[in-house]
Amino acid sequence: MKKILSCLLLIAYCLLFIVRPAFAGYVLPYPSYMPGSKLYRVSRIVDQLKKYWYFGNIAQIKYHLGLADKYLVEAKTLMEYKQYLLATDALFRSDKEFLQLPKYVGDAKKEKKDVSAFAALIIEAAEIHAGVLSILASTVPEQFIWTPEKEKPTELNLSVLLRASQELRSRVAREILANVKQ
Repeated sequence: MKKILSCLLLIAYCLLFIVRPAFAGYVLPYPSYMPGSKLYRVSRIVDQLKKYWYFGNIAQIKYHLGLADKYLVEAKTLMEYKQYLLATDALFRSDKEFLQLPKYVGDAKKEKKDVSAFAALIIEAAEIHAGVLSILASTVPEQFIWTPEKEKPTELNLSVLLRASQELRSRVAREILANVKQ
């Protein structure tokens, strides 16, 4: 009986004092449906329909930040698989969603809502996004010519697009930080 009790006490001690909980900061989502999947179009339609479900400024901040994350992960995955034309489209969509954030933060602030936590979240997201874009910029070619079979080739200046996306996120983060401090 003493051995069982001492064993249980040892396990309890280990669980309470030795094992530390792990906390993660801002985490990007797992890639969703990708172009070519049968459910990809459905996913895009659902994304557009969710816009009407998320009403109010705080909900719109969550909605647009979530889509910016989703489309950035899509762009990253497509670039890793050298699907640069599709990746640039996803990156443009991510930029478009990220660019919506200052409007809703400003509107929420005008309604006298505390947006400091959301501002911090957006700034952290901008840093994570910039890190992903920086890694992509170092791994993909600076320029790529996409040549379809029966159409004219498309020149993609990937380094310029990635730098512009990084700058956009920095600008949005600065704008939100300035807006919150007012």
